[in-house]
Amino acid sequence: MTNEAKGMGKGLLIGIFTGAAVGSIIALLYAPKSGKKLREEIKTKSQDFTEDAEKYISNAKRKASHLIEDVKKKFESLVTEAEDNVDAILDESEKVLKNAKDKVEDYVESGKVSLRKKATSLNSHRRE
Repeated sequence: MTNEAKGMGKGLLIGIFTGAAVGSIIALLYAPKSGKKLREEIKTKSQDFTEDAEKYISNAKRKASHLIEDVKKKFESLVTEAEDNVDAILDESEKVLKNAKDKVEDYVESGKVSLRKKATSLNSHRRE
């Protein structure tokens, strides 16, 4: 659900609550009752509306808190996974570098041996 859709849903709920409260108050004002009884009903409906609004806000806060916790957990998981991947890449890079270094050392040693043989061969041909 997009942020825009969530905002529209939230606005719709607030509109429903507000409309219900205003409608209830208007209905009470036009109902044929005594002033004292009318005030009591308005007070009761206002308290009901306030309680409903508080429940809605509490529920929204709880859901937001859960959502924040979920996002934190996912973020921590991604960070851990990224760290693990970086460690694995570094380990693999070190292995590749060591392997390349060993091959270069082998080629250098092989070249030295080859040069010594050629030098010995040239020296022996010179003596003859």
